[in-house]
Amino acid sequence: MSVGVLLMTHESVGQALVKAARHVLPKLPLRVATVEVPARADPDVMRTLTAKHARELDQGEGVLVLADLYGATPCNIGLSLSAVGVRLRCVSGLNLPMLLRVLNYADKPLDELAEIAASGGRGGIFIDHA
Repeated sequence: MSVGVLLMTHESVGQALVKAARHVLPKLPLRVATVEVPARADPDVMRTLTAKHARELDQGEGVLVLADLYGATPCNIGLSLSAVGVRLRCVSGLNLPMLLRVLNYADKPLDELAEIAASGGRGGIFIDHA
């Protein structure tokens, strides 16, 4: 068993990140799904759809929700899944280094994987001081 990964993003972001991850890792070592929330989507409808995806991803180890923007609708929907019985951890600020780091530590438990995600996201940021 392993942790499932659910990307909660605005339109086009999640699928693009998964496509880029597949370029680096053609066979993803974790089950990954995306829910992209359209601008005018009904949050209740999206929550129902998202709960279905999360339950499918959860093989007993929980679900790591990676959201693009804290406080935005996709993140809020992801966070609300715990109220419907999904064991999850949510990390916001999703970027490609975060996703790749998670995929490279596929054997880790949910709580540790959340910390790895945050570290990977921060570590992927570089400022050129030249």
